[in-house]
Amino acid sequence: MSTGAFPYRLIATDLDGTLLRADESVSDRTRDALAAATAAGAAHIVVTGRSVPWTRHILDDLGYEGLAVCGQGAQVYHAGEHRLLTSVTLDRQLAGLALSKLEAEVGPLALAASRDGLDGEVLVSPDYMVQDGPLPVVPLDDPAELWAAPLNKLYVQHATLTDDELAAAARRTVGGLVDVVVAGPRIVEILPLGLSKATGLSLAARRLGLKAADTLAFGDMPNDIPMFAWAARSVAMANAHDALKAVADDVTASNEDDGIAAYLEPLLPA
Repeated sequence: MSTGAFPYRLIATDLDGTLLRADESVSDRTRDALAAATAAGAAHIVVTGRSVPWTRHILDDLGYEGLAVCGQGAQVYHAGEHRLLTSVTLDRQLAGLALSKLEAEVGPLALAASRDGLDGEVLVSPDYMVQDGPLPVVPLDDPAELWAAPLNKLYVQHATLTDDELAAAARRTVGGLVDVVVAGPRIVEILPLGLSKATGLSLAARRLGLKAADTLAFGDMPNDIPMFAWAARSVAMANAHDALKAVADDVTASNEDDGIAAYLEPLLPA
């Protein structure tokens, strides 16, 4: 334990692969470390690629009542009040153009889409591979339904390209229209241009009177790179993507081995 004050006023943690273990739980050790940091004066903000409907149940289970940045920065959500404070949507005309250009370059894509709002559905086409788990999805049988309501983001998959190859092709082909991130295995996302976890986190931090210089950030995937660039100190998990480890200030243990707690504990005041 440190003998001084806790050195950061804000702790920003990704969820999947970072705060959460594979079974979507948070260990007692990690809960205790975050509680101790909060007691020492630091705020904790969850910053996730998941939209609010896919995040809410986890925050409720944690007893988390603070701000959460969801949807890759598109949404700032007040967990204690179950209220959406800000939301950024994808320009559907630009998104449609981007998809057309990308498919002309790489061939057919499997698609999914996250609709805006507290109860926004995630639509998935028949050929889109959904990750195992309890998160609800709605089958997309009519392609026109993709554009029928405001969207936070699109998900794309390719039959033969890897996630990194698909993301690189998308940035090269449509990077002037939309942003593209790799958020997890088989999760390549198309976002509003200029949106990132950093933009959402900066909005949430400002509401708390905090700034980048106050922030310690934890993550595991390339979509955390902007957040790492924004924060004063960045820590990648041992299980993190190589691209994130390359820009991190430090690397801690994996999400399964209490990596957040292992990093926080020596910083906590005695």
